[in-house]
Amino acid sequence: MELIRRFPPDLLSRALADWAWMPALSGKSPMVTSAFGDVFLTADDGVWFLDTLEGTLTREWDSPASLQDVLNTQEGQDRFLMVGLAQTAFSEGRVPGDGEVLSFKTPPILGGSLEPDNIEVSDLEVALSVAGQIHRQVKDVPPGTPVSGITIDGHQP
Repeated sequence: MELIRRFPPDLLSRALADWAWMPALSGKSPMVTSAFGDVFLTADDGVWFLDTLEGTLTREWDSPASLQDVLNTQEGQDRFLMVGLAQTAFSEGRVPGDGEVLSFKTPPILGGSLEPDNIEVSDLEVALSVAGQIHRQVKDVPPGTPVSGITIDGHQP
């Protein structure tokens, strides 16, 4: 069971292309992802976390070692790796292969549930592209506002 996914740096950089609307992402280098495609990035000032469910980028750790210390705790695994949902998905046969992560059929930002039956295996580039495009389109919409439609640009992995 891989809670941390390692991908070639060029693949991770391509996968983040549809997050370029987030200026704070500039100057950060992707390291690894969670099983759900959340991205851990390094910068001169520490380690950052791109939460693809919330559409947020936050500086969480001073160093990769402090990130590892947090991920070695149950609380860290629950918060940053969604270990319970990942374990359930894996046990039900949804195991990402090369170039893949877990994703939500209906993203939570659009009302999808954080439940195992809403989880599927997706191509990393497609999953991050779709999440980035959705968050860009809804970032200025007040919470609770019904979303009547989104547009997803085509993507060639």
